[in-house]
Amino acid sequence: MGNGIGINKLILNFEIKILQTHFLIIIIILKKQNSIVLISYPSVAIVILNWNGKTHLQQFLPSVFNSNYPNLQIIVGDNDSTDESVDFLTEFFPLVKIIKNEKNFGFAEGYNKVLNQVNADYFILLNSDVEVTPDWILPVINLMENDPKIAIAQPKIKAYYRKTHFEYAGAAGCFIDSLAYPFCRGRLFDFVEEDKGQYDTNKEIFWAAGCALFIKAAVWQKLKGLDEAFFAHMEEIDLCWRAKNLGYRVMYCGQSTIYHVGGGTLSVESPFKTYLNFRNNHYLIKKNIPPTQANILIIVRFFLDFLALIKFLFEGKKQNAFAVSKAHRHVIKAFFYGQIKYNRHIIKQANTVGRYGGSVVWDYFVLGKKRFSEIWR
Repeated sequence: MGNGIGINKLILNFEIKILQTHFLIIIIILKKQNSIVLISYPSVAIVILNWNGKTHLQQFLPSVFNSNYPNLQIIVGDNDSTDESVDFLTEFFPLVKIIKNEKNFGFAEGYNKVLNQVNADYFILLNSDVEVTPDWILPVINLMENDPKIAIAQPKIKAYYRKTHFEYAGAAGCFIDSLAYPFCRGRLFDFVEEDKGQYDTNKEIFWAAGCALFIKAAVWQKLKGLDEAFFAHMEEIDLCWRAKNLGYRVMYCGQSTIYHVGGGTLSVESPFKTYLNFRNNHYLIKKNIPPTQANILIIVRFFLDFLALIKFLFEGKKQNAFAVSKAHRHVIKAFFYGQIKYNRHIIKQANTVGRYGGSVVWDYFVLGKKRFSEIWR
């Protein structure tokens, strides 16, 4: 009973915010030199892609409803869930717009199909296992509105179960090294830093984490969304890389904070996740690096991947080792049949900010550098 009353209050508060938007949009009257300036907030759509995530929706959707942004719509795209997620939303969150996919299309294709049906100035791709703070939206929108070249951004991402520390997936913005290994400011491999305000300043990054990714709708449409060949994992890196290859900027906003559980769909130890990460990393290289350089890099990465396979075997993780081998077989097949091709739509002034010229693997495992500040000045 108490849960139902609490949800009804959330719905009432959200209805009030919608009414405020309709009356004001939001209108601020500034009197300066006897002139009146009308300021309106860009429309924002929070889009949560759900697959059997009823438990997460119950826990975290109320925080999304408490977001302090006036021109806002909340949408759940459902990948054919079988856990009564849709029934739960219909009963307890009637203001949420539900867009149903006829099957589980994965993260990339699932979002593409849902966002084709959404009309807004900005899209926020938000994971279902994220708790947001009330004022998390406006600082990011203000940052993006101030520069037409900023296409994508992310907030500060901290760990839900360890809120003093950054979260593994995203932290304080994401980068990539010379061997195409992704890493984060605030998290290198398994070492996660405590948030002591060291990364509170806004910063241009290479890619934004997909658990809370802000993107201008016009850029999303120009890029034709996520590459569906990825299915899930690293598709947001590819999206950001393609945007930067067209000269756009990707930013981290230190004035916005969210808390991410992580592993809501696939656990860190999942062999399928291992397979996707190793396969998709090669897809990134093939698509976004000039062919001659990419071919050399892929050979180097195959060797390094083999070392990772040996490491999995020594740790007793045979399924993960097999996943690396399977990824390699599928990469070779995809390249042979031309399923993954070099992106030729790269301008001469492609934006390379956020690419690290060294090797984060060497820095971390050989030189013992654990913090972002130790490798990036």
